[in-house]
Amino acid sequence: MSTAQTLKGDIPVGNWIDRLVPAPLRPYLRLMRLDRPIGTWLLLFPCWWSAALAAPGLPDPWLLALFGLGAVVMRGAGCTFNDWADRDFDGRVARTASRPIPSGAVSPRQALAFLGLQLLIGLGVLLQLNPFAIAVGVASLLLVFPYPFMKRITHWPQAWLGLTFNWGALLGWAAVRGDLDLPALLLYAAGPFWTLGYDTIYAHQDKEDDALIGVKSTALALGDATPKWLWLFYGAALALMASAGASAGLGWAFWPGMALAGAHLVWQIVRVDIHDAADCLAKFKSNRHFGWLVLAAIIAGRLSA
Repeated sequence: MSTAQTLKGDIPVGNWIDRLVPAPLRPYLRLMRLDRPIGTWLLLFPCWWSAALAAPGLPDPWLLALFGLGAVVMRGAGCTFNDWADRDFDGRVARTASRPIPSGAVSPRQALAFLGLQLLIGLGVLLQLNPFAIAVGVASLLLVFPYPFMKRITHWPQAWLGLTFNWGALLGWAAVRGDLDLPALLLYAAGPFWTLGYDTIYAHQDKEDDALIGVKSTALALGDATPKWLWLFYGAALALMASAGASAGLGWAFWPGMALAGAHLVWQIVRVDIHDAADCLAKFKSNRHFGWLVLAAIIAGRLSA
C-alpha cells in the first residue's frame, strides 16, 4: 500500500481507482475488488499450475492470458454475488460496512445487473476453450453460487471455498488436453487443503464480529488450536501437490522448487499471530509468493523431465 493510500474499513482509498477512474465507476471496481488483487491470484494459480502440469513443454502464453482475464472477471463476479448475499451482515461489521452495497454506493439491483455483465464476459473467455473445458468451467457455477450461504450453516465454509477457488486445477488440464487425468485430480484435491490454511488465517481477522452476528468460520471452530491444524492443512496440500507432479512425470527440478514452496508454508505456520489482524492479512497475502514458487517448480520439472 502506498503512503498516499489509506483504508476506510477494508476499502483502500486514495489509490489508482480514485486517481484514474471516473467517480460513477469506482464503486463497481471496488465491488469486484480490482484494487485488492490477492483473491484473483489465489483463483488464478490453480489454473496456471494445471495448465503447466499438462503442457508438453512451456505452457501456452495465450492460454495463460485467457486464464488471467477469466480469473479477474470471475473473481469479481464471485465478490459481487458474495457482497449481494452478505449485504445485511456486512453492514453490521466495522471492517465491511463501507463496502459498496452496505454503504449504499451500489444498490442490490445494480449489483445483480453488474454480476450479469461479468458472467457474460466470463462466458466469452470460456468459449475460447475446447468443448470439454467449457463443460468443466460451467460446472464450477454449482459451487460458486452456494458459497456465500455456507458460513450460515457450517463452521467449515473455507472447505467449500477451497472446492470452488481451486476448480482451475481441473480446468487448466482440460483446456490443454481435453480430458481429466490423475495429475489434475490430485492437484485439485490439494487445493482445498491449501485454501483451508490461508483462509482460516484470513478469517481470524473477523472472528469477534463473526461470533457476535452469528456467522461461522474455521477460525471460530479451531480457535487457538489453529496453528496445529495449519500443519495438517498445509502438509496435506504439499503431499498431494507432490503426488500430482510425480504422477505427471515431472523431472528432478520439480522437487527443490516444491521444497522452497513448502518452506514458505512452514514460515506462515511458525510466524503467524492469529490474534493480530494485520499479521493475519499479511500472511494471507503471502500465498501469492507460494503460488509463484509452485508454478516455477512445475515448469522447471516439466523442462527437466
